[in-house]
Amino acid sequence: MSQDTDRDIFDVEGMTCASCALRIERILSKQDGVDEAVVNFAGQEARAVVQPGTDVAGLQAAIQKIGYNIHPLADGEERETPVARYAKEVQYQKRNVLLAAAFTLPLMVISMLGPDTQAAKVWQLVLSTPVVFVFGSQFHITAIKRLRGLDATMDTLISVGSLAAWGYSVWALFNDQPVYFETAAMIITLILLGRYFEARAKGNASQAVTKLLELGAKEARVLRDGEAVMVDPVDLRPGEIVVVLPGEKIPTDGVIVAGRSSIDESMLTGESISVDRQVGDDVFGATINQQGRLEIEVTRVGPNTALAQIVRLVEEAQASKAPVQKLADRIASVFVPVVISIAIVVFFGWLIATGEISTAVSNGVAVLIIACPCALGLATPTAIMVGSGRGAELGVLFKGAEVFERSRTIDTVVFDKTGTLTRGAMTLSDVITDEDEARFLYLVASVEAASAHPIGKGVALGAEERGVELGTPDEVAAVAGRGIAGSINGVDVVVGKAKLMADQGLHISDRYLDALEAVERQGKTGFLAGWEGEVRGTLAVADTVRATSRQTVTTLHSLDTETVMLTGDNRRTADAIATQVGIDTVLAEVLPGDKAEEVARLQATGKTVAFVGDGINDAPALTRADLGMAVGTGTDVAIEAGDIVLMSGDPALAATALRLGRSTFRTIKQNLFWAFFYNSAAIPLAAAGLLNPMIAAAAMAFSSVSVVTNSLRLRKFE
Repeated sequence: MSQDTDRDIFDVEGMTCASCALRIERILSKQDGVDEAVVNFAGQEARAVVQPGTDVAGLQAAIQKIGYNIHPLADGEERETPVARYAKEVQYQKRNVLLAAAFTLPLMVISMLGPDTQAAKVWQLVLSTPVVFVFGSQFHITAIKRLRGLDATMDTLISVGSLAAWGYSVWALFNDQPVYFETAAMIITLILLGRYFEARAKGNASQAVTKLLELGAKEARVLRDGEAVMVDPVDLRPGEIVVVLPGEKIPTDGVIVAGRSSIDESMLTGESISVDRQVGDDVFGATINQQGRLEIEVTRVGPNTALAQIVRLVEEAQASKAPVQKLADRIASVFVPVVISIAIVVFFGWLIATGEISTAVSNGVAVLIIACPCALGLATPTAIMVGSGRGAELGVLFKGAEVFERSRTIDTVVFDKTGTLTRGAMTLSDVITDEDEARFLYLVASVEAASAHPIGKGVALGAEERGVELGTPDEVAAVAGRGIAGSINGVDVVVGKAKLMADQGLHISDRYLDALEAVERQGKTGFLAGWEGEVRGTLAVADTVRATSRQTVTTLHSLDTETVMLTGDNRRTADAIATQVGIDTVLAEVLPGDKAEEVARLQATGKTVAFVGDGINDAPALTRADLGMAVGTGTDVAIEAGDIVLMSGDPALAATALRLGRSTFRTIKQNLFWAFFYNSAAIPLAAAGLLNPMIAAAAMAFSSVSVVTNSLRLRKFE
């Protein structure tokens, strides 16, 4: 257990439906030291915010009291992988259904084709008893445990229904009445068959996380004592040097210290095009070295790697609840007691109306079985599991189930320009000056080199490419959103927008103002530089528009979504870029600190806003937006400000995120409609005597499988 208030993870045993999860969640949340708890039925886990010093044994005892078991994961303890967990469940359910069928099939033959004799009825008793009490024991044990906690679940309905049919048949056997042993056995067998298919489907739904877990390298070549030795990647430590040959997977996150190569980073970014990496560049575990020999210094291992963070984000999203699930939970919590009450009324109603106890038992049992709310419990979590998993495969990480629901209301998408709609790699394109160009660039670029801003980097790189050797400024001060000032070799240099020049008292000649206007009309970012009271020249950097930007905007327009570009660039440059990509609205010359205010202004006009930014400078805007999409590069996949992490800078992922979010929520609504419609329509039919218990059992199993199958369609989302 962690020793802070981070969310602790518990494995949960014994859950069979959504009402089980809701019951555990309710009890766990009431315990001293637990601030919050969320229990996920599909994932068979609980995530709780537990205060330091809380008696975990007490929490376990409270949950055991209501018939379940929870196991907290200790620090460093690895949870059983989804594939292993579901494989066990599939094998368990497969064994049960095969053994149950081995008894049920001859039982059905005897009941349907055999003679109506006392001996035949005894054989039916013999064959049905192990099915009901051995292979169906999981339902009865669970029902008894829930009864101790004054609770009822789906298993309660199955247990009461099968025992009622079997118990009545025993009475009928000794009173020369028709028996329903085959009904009791067939109920259990069909439900077990449904459980088996459901387990297989849930296993398929978790494939995305499984695939991610399998991406990692199985071994690493590490230099120890001057020799290369093969070790398990889990044994690597920060600071060690690993050697990766062409065609091999990089075993963990690190930085290249020798060599250069082309790296396939598609598992991180979703982009199939390889990227070139050289000395000093970061690389990430599970990516593939395609060409040269690399020596890499290990920087992050285990849970700190990019891959581990991706898996964690996906698992957390799958374990969370969408707001729409709350309605399903409330219904499930009262559904079972209501159904039992309806079944009792149906039983006595038919008994009074017909005087036939067999008919009353049959119709009452049919109500119990047909009403099992399993499909209701699977409707939301299975769609979230598949949707978030598919998103991870495409390079889109959803940080919670509620994000899917929010995505459907977005009507405005705001893009930060630099690094999102454009590549963000500024290059020096124009230098207009009457000064000696080499000295001019030396002074300007030396000051700009001290800035981490893309423009500063572009100027510095451009000067070096022109053969200018840069110096080290004595002091540098950035002016947010306007430029930079610094001193080098006794010269106080100011670089930035015209307003900064005016504020610093530098005179601007018409020549340089005209040059500034000319480069800005070309869609370039222009600025001025000067010293000693005079602007000495105009410079421009160019940032090329991403190839997918225009198609992204077109896709968003097809979703009835307005597009906005928010930038600190001047109006002319911003308008030129917006025209190229088809942006509806331009908000230019916005200071970094004012981006959140601009988002708020849009919201004040009734817009529901998604903001796409880099997650660092744009953190306030990402937080303020109704939906924040943080652009990551694999180094910062856990950006806290965003609701969605886009694993590459490709703006197309923003459109993909919205489409997938809406498609997932649409699937949730379809699942919930089917679950509600099914129970609403089927209970009256069973009460009216139009469904026998066996048909009801088959229909109940089908409803659960159909909901999961509908969710699995999201795996084909493109």
